[in-house]
Amino acid sequence: MLTPLIQGFGTGGGLIVAIGAQNAFVLSQGVRRNHHLTIAFICIVCDAIFISAGVAGFGTIVSTNSTLSQIVAWGGAGFLFIYGLGSFRSALRGGGMDVNSRKAMTLKAAIISTLAVTLLNPHFYLDTVILLGSVSSQFHQESRLYFWAGAVSASTLWFISLSLGGQILAPLFKKRISWQILDSLVCVTMWAIAVSLIIHETSL
Repeated sequence: MLTPLIQGFGTGGGLIVAIGAQNAFVLSQGVRRNHHLTIAFICIVCDAIFISAGVAGFGTIVSTNSTLSQIVAWGGAGFLFIYGLGSFRSALRGGGMDVNSRKAMTLKAAIISTLAVTLLNPHFYLDTVILLGSVSSQFHQESRLYFWAGAVSASTLWFISLSLGGQILAPLFKKRISWQILDSLVCVTMWAIAVSLIIHETSL
């Protein structure tokens, strides 16, 4: 019981913690206190659903579907570039944060953006469906269920920590330079991932 549970937690945590578009988005909205708990919840649910699919054996289907791969890759690259452009403009403007001010993003926009930055990123499917699905294949029946529980627990703990961690950092972001650094990092992350998606897709 403990071995697959721990391995699921360790593998899932190792894949999720790596800085990516989704993590950058969750952190930036956590700092802004912009529907951060809703955003974290959506990420947790998406991870749970696709980790379940991977453990159930759908990783092979996704990895061999070239049409789906192309649609997700180009669509994801386009979204990440546009979002990165917004962060770039924000970095140029700079600014501070008034915790009592109205949220800059509506709940609907927050939900759509979270789903986009998650579901339009092929790395998301690679981590949750293909890689975790492949690792889980070494376990059978009940042990595979424990592996799934470990991976989902790691995802849940990470996104809650990332969202709440943004709130802890909020006082720091009353300074203009802090916003410029954060938005610059988000921009670079988004654009780097977008470029990597295009390079990977065109090399196939």
